[in-house]
Amino acid sequence: MIKQPIYMSTRTPVPSASNSPLMSVRNLTEDAADLYIYGEIVDNTDWKWDESDVMPADVLNAMKSVEGLKTLNIYINSPGGSVFAGLAIYNMLKRNPAKKNVYVDGLAASIASVIAQAGDNIYMPANAFLMIHKPWTIAMGDSNFFRKLAEDLDVIESGVMEVYKDNMRENISIETIQQMVDDETWLTAEEAAKYFNIEMIDSKQVAACATHVLQKYNKTPDNLIKFPETPVAKSTDASTQNEKNIIAWQNELDLLAL
Repeated sequence: MIKQPIYMSTRTPVPSASNSPLMSVRNLTEDAADLYIYGEIVDNTDWKWDESDVMPADVLNAMKSVEGLKTLNIYINSPGGSVFAGLAIYNMLKRNPAKKNVYVDGLAASIASVIAQAGDNIYMPANAFLMIHKPWTIAMGDSNFFRKLAEDLDVIESGVMEVYKDNMRENISIETIQQMVDDETWLTAEEAAKYFNIEMIDSKQVAACATHVLQKYNKTPDNLIKFPETPVAKSTDASTQNEKNIIAWQNELDLLAL
C-alpha cells in the first residue's frame, strides 16, 4: 500500500536547468530588474516535466542576481502547481527588501495567486484573472492515511489563508475569503481589486496558460478557456525569433498537482 500522495502527469520529463531562459531576470540595471514567472510551479528536482516549469531553486538563483536593487518587477502568468514550492517562492520574494511590483499578465491561479501577494504593489490588467481554491491532491492509501491526509490539507490551507489575510482589503472579512476558497472562485481584475490590495490597469494582450490545463479546474470561465494565443510574428532576426519561440513555450503547460 502506497503511503504518500501521488502526483500525476502525462508529460515527459526533461533535464532541468537553473539558468533556463524561461525563468529569468531581464532588463537588469543598477536599480531595477524584471523577473518573469511564466510557468507551472513545481518542487525542486533533478528534472522538470516541462522547460517552462518554475522551481524554488530557479527563483533563488534569480534572487542572487538582483541583490541590492531598489525595484523588482515581477510578471506572472501561471496556472499554479505545488503548494510547498509556491510558498517557498512567496517567502523568498517577500524577504527581498526591494520594492516589488507584481503584474498578473494573464493568470495567477491556485498557488500562483499566493505568489502574486508578495508584491508591495499588485497590478492586474482588466482582462487578467486570479483564482483561489482549496489545496487538493491525488493519493492512494488506507482509511487512516486518508484521514491524516485530509488533516494535512487543512493545515496547508491555513498557511495559504494567512497570506490572503495579510493582503485583503480592510473592509473584507476572512470568512468571505474562506468561502471563496471553498467554492473555487475565479476573479477578474475588477473583482480581485474589491477583495485584495490589487489595482486594475488597462487590458494587456498576453497568451493565456494552455487551455487543456485550465480545463482541469472545476469552474474555469469559458472566455478564459477560449482565450486566443498571441501570434508569433515572422522575423528575419534569429535571436528575436528565438525569444518569441521561448514565450510560446512558456504557455504550453500541464497541471501537476495543486
